[in-house]
Amino acid sequence: MLLKRSLPKIRWKYWVKPWQQVDWLLFCLPIAVSIFGGVMILSTELKQPVTDWWWHWLVASIGVVIALFLARIRYENLLQWHWVTYGLTNFSLIAVMLAGTSAKGAQRWISIAGFNVQPSEFAKIGIIITLAALLHKRTASTIESVFRALAITAIPWGLVFLQPDLATSLVFGAIVLGMLYWANANPGWLILMISPIVAAILFSIAWPLSEPIVLLKELSFSPLGLFWAGAMAIVGWQTLPWRKFGLGAIGAWILNMLGGELGVFAWNHVLKEYQKDRLSVFINPEHDPLGAGYHLIQSRIAIGAGEIWGWGLFKGPMTQLNFVPEQHTDFIFSAVGEEFGFVGCLVVLFVFCLICLRLLHVAQTAKDNFGSLLAIGVLSMIVFQLIVNVGMTVGLAPVAGIPLPWMSYGRSAMLTNFISLGIVESVANFRQRQKYYF
Repeated sequence: MLLKRSLPKIRWKYWVKPWQQVDWLLFCLPIAVSIFGGVMILSTELKQPVTDWWWHWLVASIGVVIALFLARIRYENLLQWHWVTYGLTNFSLIAVMLAGTSAKGAQRWISIAGFNVQPSEFAKIGIIITLAALLHKRTASTIESVFRALAITAIPWGLVFLQPDLATSLVFGAIVLGMLYWANANPGWLILMISPIVAAILFSIAWPLSEPIVLLKELSFSPLGLFWAGAMAIVGWQTLPWRKFGLGAIGAWILNMLGGELGVFAWNHVLKEYQKDRLSVFINPEHDPLGAGYHLIQSRIAIGAGEIWGWGLFKGPMTQLNFVPEQHTDFIFSAVGEEFGFVGCLVVLFVFCLICLRLLHVAQTAKDNFGSLLAIGVLSMIVFQLIVNVGMTVGLAPVAGIPLPWMSYGRSAMLTNFISLGIVESVANFRQRQKYYF
């Protein structure tokens, strides 16, 4: 009795207080997804002498600790160090080009203490922090602010594209578009930003003609491309501030004409063969069923074989017999579809929808623009990766090498996702106390 009175009274609230405002639903859902992802990785490698599932859980555990640590540190500190973050991001991307490890035709990794680290994954966080700091000081309501944000993003984006890492460069684009929209950019400007990519695709489609209109050896047009350029000229005339003499319309038209021609040039002279195969086989995977289309065909068969309820855990024939190559990474969703069926896929997608809704809620309730933009940047990253990854496993998107957040095996990607989660939880932890919660 005396011993009990002499010992200091330990209250659980004292230990929980630093994380009192943390969004625990947002924190626990990715942990649950990571645990389930480890189980699915185990299922894909059950008959192989590898332990990727164990590494998946170990790295996720490290990520959870980092996220908890970041959640109790004020995110405003990042505002003071955003240029340092930007510099380190570019330095790491340059370092991987100079002293990186190559695999499958790309140089994306740096070997540190025997582990391969992918700087382009962590560069996503650097871009989110840098853009959030810039747009916090000056919103994207003016063309000058938008150009400034694009110019800052261009350097790391270019370094990632040159590795080459086309998939991560696309994620960068999604992050920038999402954060600019949230920072009050004109939607017409955002359409014009992505319009050259659409023009690059349409300039390569001859329909309704049999062949594109060729003026010179490296200069060709298509009716769809010309129509798109004209439509974007109208958008530029309506939204850009340079309406005198139709400068906005002319600029938008020239931008799309150049984008279309550069797209054709990049297809013929810049893109690697495996990148072109990934893009072209998406339209008709049966054209090369034993080569570039093999992943996509096998993934669709596996998901379709699951039907409504699936074969059951560790019982999917295509998953257990390794018919889907590299299924534990980018095609992990096909294992879910085969072993847990349509219902299991819906549950996984529902959990991701909850994560995205909580991220949006944190962005809406943040106490300042900086915190709100951080949450939107992470939301844009997660949503884009989710849509592209699930889309490519079911044949609705090209095979882009984008992992499914918290589920696909990838140590750098896992740490990036949990670091991003910790930053968002810091935004939630240090906002004003809310009376009602979504």
